[in-house]
Amino acid sequence: MANERLENAKKPSFAGALFVMLFLCTAMSAQIFVFDEPYVTHITLLLATAVAAVVAMKSGFTWDEIQEGILYGCQIAMLAMLILMLVGTLIATWIPAGTIPTLIYYGLKVISPSVFLFTVCLVCAVASLATGSSWTTGATFGVAFMGIGYGLGIPAALTAGAIISGAIFGDKMSPLSDSTNLAAGVAEADLFDHIKNMLYTTVPALIISLVIYLVLGMKYAGGNIDTSQIKGILDGISKNYYISPITLIPAVVTITLAVKRVGGLAVMVIASFLGMIFAIVLQGYSIAEMFNFMNYGFVSKTGIEAVDKLLSRGGMQSMMWTISLGFVALSLGGLLEKTRMLEVLLERMSKFVSTAKGVIITHIFASIAVNLFSASQYMALIIPGRMLVPAYKKLKLLPQMCSRVCEDSATVTSPLVPWGLCGVYFAGVLGVETIEYLPYVFLAYLVPIIAIVYAVTGKFIFKEGDKPSVKTYNDVDVKAVDERA
Repeated sequence: MANERLENAKKPSFAGALFVMLFLCTAMSAQIFVFDEPYVTHITLLLATAVAAVVAMKSGFTWDEIQEGILYGCQIAMLAMLILMLVGTLIATWIPAGTIPTLIYYGLKVISPSVFLFTVCLVCAVASLATGSSWTTGATFGVAFMGIGYGLGIPAALTAGAIISGAIFGDKMSPLSDSTNLAAGVAEADLFDHIKNMLYTTVPALIISLVIYLVLGMKYAGGNIDTSQIKGILDGISKNYYISPITLIPAVVTITLAVKRVGGLAVMVIASFLGMIFAIVLQGYSIAEMFNFMNYGFVSKTGIEAVDKLLSRGGMQSMMWTISLGFVALSLGGLLEKTRMLEVLLERMSKFVSTAKGVIITHIFASIAVNLFSASQYMALIIPGRMLVPAYKKLKLLPQMCSRVCEDSATVTSPLVPWGLCGVYFAGVLGVETIEYLPYVFLAYLVPIIAIVYAVTGKFIFKEGDKPSVKTYNDVDVKAVDERA
């Protein structure tokens, strides 16, 4: 018991925790803007982890405790990184199977360049709403849309931004989404009260985003498109790949499994081997060739440069740079959480949470900061959310206000962090660096801005008594008492 009290008493100083964060920010800025080395993020994060470990040891933590925090972060990353590995195999099997070529072929035939970005965002929003997974949407529809965008001559960063904006919407609003359920749980809110309350911030953000993408898409209408390139891609795909609605079966199966809440790891395994079977049966590839593609990636050999550039992708090994970044980033995040550095920084914000406006704005910026420093959307949902629940209770705000702000800040900004799990995932899957697509993920900026506007103006800020039909914190407390009794 004495040892437990001693361990609980361990806490770094505010100056120490702040030093680690400033070091991380300075090192990242120097790496990108001074040394112009965007691809050595792993080493920068490793150096920041070493600095954090030294500060933690100065604060009384042992090396075993520090190592436990590092391993805790790796454990958080494990499932996501395994899924990312299998996304590489999925892409490498769906290309020779004809699934991705068919999606690109039909897309180039049907989608008008002027409404392409609008369509991308809307389709990805519907797909992720149905599946509850922005990752599944990115690995399926996202990959196909990147190919279509290339054929239409639309910048890859713009296409990626539209994909991620749509994917965020569904991942945020779907009752099937893990982040949606987690946010509701963290804030002790009813799931569907939480989802209904998010409509106030998320739907306006989606509508504005769609309008922006529609306006931007007008630039690529008419004469700006090289139709000869599109024709060359269509001819190259149709002559070298089996193009048929039949090849879309792996995509349909994948979406169906995701909707039925089959685990992401299982979905990717099933989708990869289903693609392999289709490639063997329809295209005549051998098992040995498919195993090689799944490991090293598929290489298109049509002789048409645009097609080969478009369809030479995937493979487990192609994801290893991204996977290693995820492990290093989450190691730092786990260390910062377990040594209570994030907690110390958040405690200093307590004086800003005496009003509804203060607690909401503080919550938004705290979640974004935790996203940046922990590289984990889940930590950004949990740590600020749980620390600020008492403030929401004291102000008699409904639980779904806390859960809404969790998602309005942590969920939507996670794909914008280059070293965060979501950032490295989308960069790896879509083939566009996070720093490149970052300016075009409009929904990720609009949602927190709208949330701050509501906080300042007092619009759509609900307290106990405003919505008597929904659960309040008092209801949660009574239920807890009844269960203990």
